[in-house]
Amino acid sequence: MFKEFLKKIKSLNPSIRIGVLSHIRPDGDCIGSQIALCRWLQLQGFEVSAFNDDEVPENLEWLQKNVTIEKPDHEKLDSCELFILVDGNATHRFGSFEEWFKGKKQPVWVIDHHPDPEPIFEITISETGASSTCELIYELYAQDDLSRIDPEIAKALYTGIITDTGSLQFESVTPKTVEITADLLRKGDFKPNEVIERIYSNKSIEQMKLLSASLETIRLFNNNQIAVMYVTEEMLNNSGATFSDCDGFVNYPLSIGGVKAAILMKDQGSEGIRMSLRSKSDLDVNIWARNFGGGGHKKAAGAWHSGPIEIAIKEVVNEGANQLKNIDK
Repeated sequence: MFKEFLKKIKSLNPSIRIGVLSHIRPDGDCIGSQIALCRWLQLQGFEVSAFNDDEVPENLEWLQKNVTIEKPDHEKLDSCELFILVDGNATHRFGSFEEWFKGKKQPVWVIDHHPDPEPIFEITISETGASSTCELIYELYAQDDLSRIDPEIAKALYTGIITDTGSLQFESVTPKTVEITADLLRKGDFKPNEVIERIYSNKSIEQMKLLSASLETIRLFNNNQIAVMYVTEEMLNNSGATFSDCDGFVNYPLSIGGVKAAILMKDQGSEGIRMSLRSKSDLDVNIWARNFGGGGHKKAAGAWHSGPIEIAIKEVVNEGANQLKNIDK
């Protein structure tokens, strides 16, 4: 899988600077894979810069021990002679980088597990069967030298795998995934709770107030097979929370008995409605999301609607209902 990647990277002059980018609205997998890849590149002797347009979520900031993720600007991007994108299959997923990159000649590589990557990358590592991008970065270490995985790297990779698999609950988990997590625990010499508590056991009272308000919005459609839950700016103002505090909210409507798919809508006013779609059935939310300018995986995807909220609910639910009819046929 990484044969060409390793051959090319080891042929480069180690004096060059490599930019590693993670996707906007970062999650555990993109930050974990970015940190672990940057550490691998540093161990190869390269100068590395890590970029993201958005702030690292508070529950993931602790991963930045020897790698600091910074906001890109033209000067910083211009200093890089190669870019590697992680956990995203299209340049628009990486914020301002897409506009900056127009007309540039620096090569861009990608390591990702989402389907249908853009055909613009010089090297594409794309494995949709992987549970996470962190699982792929582990494979990079495995094909080079697993002994390089230290506790910092192990925790970063473990974080990405755990968050992208619902703590090893999702359909994407394979025996190999579980074997990798076991090896990371050994190499990192840590207990699962050391990571889990940092990720999940730090909810604020503001976030809990927001969750309480958003749970009141849950509505069921299509014979209770599709659940919708939403968050508005008014709810944020009343609770003192932010949209970043909605992480994981979509799992609540999805957990309702009989529900096959759930949508969390974040109404951002003039900026439109950001949507998280989840499935626990044969309904492919990646296809569903692509009808609304988004995409992702079969079981988890993101999309966008111009609003207002009631029109968004009607149109998005109708699309999901049509897919369920086709599945039934």
